[in-house]
Amino acid sequence: SDTRSICALKHTATNLVFGDGNPRAKLMLVGEAPGADEDRLGVPFVGVSGRLLDRMLAAIGFDRRSAYITNLLPWRPPGNRAPTNTEIEACLPFTERHIELVDPAILVFVGGVAAKTLLGRNEGITRLRGQWTDYGSAHLPRPIPSVAIFHPAYLLRSPGQKALAWRDLLAIKGRYDTLVGK
Repeated sequence: SDTRSICALKHTATNLVFGDGNPRAKLMLVGEAPGADEDRLGVPFVGVSGRLLDRMLAAIGFDRRSAYITNLLPWRPPGNRAPTNTEIEACLPFTERHIELVDPAILVFVGGVAAKTLLGRNEGITRLRGQWTDYGSAHLPRPIPSVAIFHPAYLLRSPGQKALAWRDLLAIKGRYDTLVGK
C-alpha cells in the first residue's frame, strides 16, 4: 500500500519536485511537500512562501547557491492537502538517503511536519523550533546539528512570530560560522 500511495501522488502531481540549490552546500533545509507553484515549476519553495524563505536566507548571507533545499515529499498532495502519514512514511527512506548524500554541516527543518517526522517527535513546531538537536541516520558518518524553524507560510499568516524566526536564523548563522567558517 505504501507504493500505491506514492504512485498516487506521482500520478496527481504535474512534476517531481526534488531539490534546489547547491547539493554540496553545508546548509540543507527540508520542508514538507510541494505546493501548487512548486508542482508547476518542479522546484521547491518558489511561491510566496519560497520568496519569503529566500529573503530569510539572504538575511543571514545565504542563497540557493550556498544552501540546498528539498522536501519530505517530492510530489504535491492533491489540492495542497496535508500529506498522510502513509505518504510520509513511504517517502521517509528517500528523504533520509537524500540527507545522507548531501551530508550537510547543518540541517534545518522548515515547519512542524518536517521537524516531527525527521526527529521522530510529537511536539508541535512552537515547541520544537529553536531547539538544537543531533540528527542521525544509518549511513551518516556523524550526527548533524539540526534545528526546526517556522515554515514561511506560517510566518505569512502569523507575522507576530517573525521575531522568533529572526532569532532562529541568527542562531543558524552563528552555528554555521562556528562549524564551517564565515
